[in-house]
Amino acid sequence: MNDLIIKQARLVNSNGADIVDVVINQGKIHEIGTSVADGLTAKKVIDLNGKFYISAGWIDAHTHCYAASPIYFDEPDLAGAAHGVTTVIDAGSVGADDIDHFYSLAKKVKTNVYSLLNIASIGIIAQNELSDMSKIDDEKLQQAIKRHPNFVVGIKARMSKSVVGENGIAPLIRAKEMQKESGLPLMVHIGNNPPNLDEIADLLTKGDIITHCFNGKPNKILDSDGNLKPSIQRALTRGVILDVGHGGESFSFSVAEQAMKIGTYPDLISSDIYHKNRINGPVYSLAAVMTKFLCMGFSPKQIIDCVTVKAADLLHLKGKGRLAVGYDGDVTIFDIKDERVELSDAEGQVRVGTQRFVPIAAIVAGESIATKEGDSDYAIDL
Repeated sequence: MNDLIIKQARLVNSNGADIVDVVINQGKIHEIGTSVADGLTAKKVIDLNGKFYISAGWIDAHTHCYAASPIYFDEPDLAGAAHGVTTVIDAGSVGADDIDHFYSLAKKVKTNVYSLLNIASIGIIAQNELSDMSKIDDEKLQQAIKRHPNFVVGIKARMSKSVVGENGIAPLIRAKEMQKESGLPLMVHIGNNPPNLDEIADLLTKGDIITHCFNGKPNKILDSDGNLKPSIQRALTRGVILDVGHGGESFSFSVAEQAMKIGTYPDLISSDIYHKNRINGPVYSLAAVMTKFLCMGFSPKQIIDCVTVKAADLLHLKGKGRLAVGYDGDVTIFDIKDERVELSDAEGQVRVGTQRFVPIAAIVAGESIATKEGDSDYAIDL
């Protein structure tokens, strides 16, 4: 008997005919297609009656979900499965000193959890973890990666004035050296300068990730005329990746709108969620961030790709990101609801949208978890 069957689910690019069944067995997608569930049995059957959408499980590529962190902390299931997200990537809350403890906590939750390991061994126990170069310990970092090869999927360097102190670009130079042994992706936080964005961008190589790419600070990716800075143009040509990383201070509607107007789009849509901006905003959830891109004219398929297949491919998450036979049985059930919605960015700018993403359930390895955002309109048997 199969573990789970999802019947009559709409795909996000649905034209009225793209209705599929998904069969999950032993934590993997066993079958997918039109009417493939006919005659099959399962321990649980969820019938969506052609009303609601499914995609591969949503991946939030930038969160802070180490519950023991003193500053940016959250529970992975509250930031993740409770909002339809099946996989969360913690972006640098933890360094080599605490990775073993974080791993032990991550194994106890329902949401899939991975780590981008902070190049500072102390992680973010204070805002200025890269102000003391002695905290950047290559040997500790390499040992931590080797201990947790399927948990650590990259490294993280926060390159803004409040973090690096008087060290300028030096921590990033060290990060690029440290990256060579593992070859893992490097995510770089950009914020207030120094160091200047040009210095940062010119050091980055293919597969590196600029997070907070649409921040409205002086160190933003646009020049005073609204054009992409040449250093960012060069970086994108080399294969550097843009990640939204909304957060409490790092997303500007006006920057995002102008960037997309001139043809610069994010590769990853992520939340930078932690307990404070999840509860008080302006983040709330990955779905809320995705809704902002609906409001700015991104198509649902573009948005879903940024939180599924692109996230899985760019972070090398095996078995994730696709609704296909043999992939992990991670699925998000959601609606795209027609209603007026007011949306705020990190600067207090407001936009009004006409649709929003509503996550109904996260399914992780075939286990269904109802979300906090579904209501009586979504009374399906989970």
